[in-house]
Amino acid sequence: MHGTRPPEIIRKPKIRIQIGAGYRFVEKIVHTHGLNTVCASARCPNIYECWGQGTATIMILGDVCTRSCGFCAVRTGRPEGPDTGEPLRTALAVREMGLRHVVITSVDRDDLKDDFGAGAWAETIIQIRKHAPGCTVEALTPDFRGYRPALLKVFEARPDIFCHNVECVERISRRVRAQADWQRSLEVLRQAADYGLLAKSGIMVGLGETFDEVVTTMEQVAKRGVKIFTIGQYLQPTKKHLPVVEYIEKKRFDEYREIGLGMGFRVVEAGPLVRSSYHADEQARLSRL
Repeated sequence: MHGTRPPEIIRKPKIRIQIGAGYRFVEKIVHTHGLNTVCASARCPNIYECWGQGTATIMILGDVCTRSCGFCAVRTGRPEGPDTGEPLRTALAVREMGLRHVVITSVDRDDLKDDFGAGAWAETIIQIRKHAPGCTVEALTPDFRGYRPALLKVFEARPDIFCHNVECVERISRRVRAQADWQRSLEVLRQAADYGLLAKSGIMVGLGETFDEVVTTMEQVAKRGVKIFTIGQYLQPTKKHLPVVEYIEKKRFDEYREIGLGMGFRVVEAGPLVRSSYHADEQARLSRL
């Protein structure tokens, strides 16, 4: 007798916890130079893998964000003033790690009304160019509230990749990141691509979006000139954050990848544990083939 096959249960992706010599090497460098990483502050599930391979995503402008997004574990509050020595320390850490490609990100600094922290961004890129000239730089930035002079400061520093994430589909954006603006994020990406920078963006899934909404999002981002796109499963960092609506099956991620490549993206990284900076060095290499 043949019964009806039960529906497949998609479970939370497993995170491999392994602390070895590579992890401790990165941990020591980050601590020695007094730096923050989004890996630790945002509770990234890939921290053990990435640090184990001798790399990390450095987070500048402190570890306190002026925004309070429903998905993010980074602390929210009133940050201290910018640390003027941070750009140099960041560059020295990059050199010490011997990186070929580094991702720099930051908290939102809406309190810095002159340029929302863009000056510190530019100086960090400049210092990395000076002290680690063989390393390519990926700038994973906030939106700088769409302020053109602030964006130009970062553009003019010429990061090898300019990344700004739209984070989710437009319909749920207000719930996911209340202090941001989805269309403004698209405009930031358009300006970066028009300036001649290699632009990158990404989203989380599992927050209640539909398949068609993800495809539409990819279309809209591609039209702005973005060439690298990432899609990963949202994982709830604490009970205070937005709940996961569903866990997406791997074959759906594979489908998104194929659709995205058909739209003209050079690279589409899609999978349950994919994050914006996950395998970023490989993305940088592939995007130039």
